[in-house]
Amino acid sequence: MEKISTNKGLLDRFLNAIEKAGNKLPDPAVLFLGLMLLTWLFSALLAPIDFGEFDPRTGEKLFIQNLLTGERLADFLSRMISIFINFPPLGVVLLAMLGVGVAEYSGYINAGLKYLLSFTPQVLLTPILILVAIVSHTAADAGYVLVIPLGGIIFYAAGRHPLAGIAATFAGVSGGFSANFIPSAIDPLLQSFTQSAAQIIDPSITLNPLNNIIFTGISSIVVIGVGWYLTDKIIEPRLNRTNPVDKDLSDIPKMEDLKPIEKRAFKIASSVMLLGLIGLFFWASPVDSSLRSENGEITSFAAPLMRSIVPLIFLIFWIPGIIFGFISTSYKSSTDVIASMSKSMGSMAHYIVMAFFCALFIDAFAQSNIGAMTALKGAAFLQSLQLPSQVTVVGIIFLSAFVNLLVGSASAKWALISPVFVPMLMQLGISPDLTQAAYRIGDSVSNIITPLLPYFPLVVIFCQKYVKKTGIGTLVSIMLPYSIYLLVIWTAFLLIYWSLGIPLGLQSTYEYPAM
Repeated sequence: MEKISTNKGLLDRFLNAIEKAGNKLPDPAVLFLGLMLLTWLFSALLAPIDFGEFDPRTGEKLFIQNLLTGERLADFLSRMISIFINFPPLGVVLLAMLGVGVAEYSGYINAGLKYLLSFTPQVLLTPILILVAIVSHTAADAGYVLVIPLGGIIFYAAGRHPLAGIAATFAGVSGGFSANFIPSAIDPLLQSFTQSAAQIIDPSITLNPLNNIIFTGISSIVVIGVGWYLTDKIIEPRLNRTNPVDKDLSDIPKMEDLKPIEKRAFKIASSVMLLGLIGLFFWASPVDSSLRSENGEITSFAAPLMRSIVPLIFLIFWIPGIIFGFISTSYKSSTDVIASMSKSMGSMAHYIVMAFFCALFIDAFAQSNIGAMTALKGAAFLQSLQLPSQVTVVGIIFLSAFVNLLVGSASAKWALISPVFVPMLMQLGISPDLTQAAYRIGDSVSNIITPLLPYFPLVVIFCQKYVKKTGIGTLVSIMLPYSIYLLVIWTAFLLIYWSLGIPLGLQSTYEYPAM
């Protein structure tokens, strides 16, 4: 890789300090255990206090729940197994990796990457990766378990730093979570909470589920531009200086030319994959398809198709991987297929341990109501300031970004704070659509720096495949510039967009005001 000057600027020193401090933290599994114990302690200390807040989801008074009572501890012990096995990312990651493992160890992914790199200009590799990462939002959590690790593999195969590829795709998948020009399940989910909150002021108001689609589509360009600049000009040069790639990477694809038998195997396997996707398309196309929800929607969380994304990813990679393996002779028998799946699971051992403690902590934090209380208190404080509308919109973005460090679920946060923000801003002449767009920015940009993101430990594992010393501090220091740049530039873009009076999405019954 190209040798970079070792002169350290202010940003470099700042990020190095964060990385050094972060990596002094204990192993992530131990860290989550410690955070769970702290949550128990603070829940006991704060439980007697009446904060005077009401839960907008239930209308009942909200209290911090003491998790150190005998009843709560007994409930915790009785639920420990279910908390772990029902941890949402666990099944998603393991099932997807079973299929991806077969495709990887058979050589199918390796062959596909060589084809991709053969016609993709080096200069466009970063923006194309970020674009793919953004589009992956349509397939729920597929980007975390598929696109992010492929970002590292593609960069390494192209002779670039693999952690830069992981960072670029992580920024697209998670930091740019609300930037997408393709509708996804999150659009109607957020709209439902926004509409309910807006009807507090105007019971007749109706919002289109795609009420932000124009803004989020154009925002894709913003996220790609920011990610492209940061990856190529700041992140990768720093990684080359501070985190050289380990030498023993025998399992990572190399760029040797494909053999004729491998080319033939790839074409046949890819043809089977394409036929499968075409069949899926025709299966899902009819309005009465069994893959759609009861009301005929295909992007709804209730649609069987959306709930089958990860099993489909498993099949889409598992079947072509097996076909490629046997035709190319990298697989000699079914034993080789099972061995590759076992090897893939072996690489997930550390993640499974982290997921156990992460699941326990996140459950405890949710049960305590500390995150919900923080969100409501922050919203009430912002409301009490009675700032100009433009400043209030910026305040919503920053508050959402901060609360996102404590409450991971996008829908859970919006369910809590939309009944405060949406009616408040409607009375200032600001449409619910704009308030929702502001929230979506704040909810996205801090995803990539909070260890409370359920997939954050998984990304650490992906990085350790190339740089074994990678820790939480390393990943936070890599992703922090993306978070800061996206927060500032995306916020400025929203204000400019608003001032120009451009519609945010498909028409709702509430007019879009000019700034």
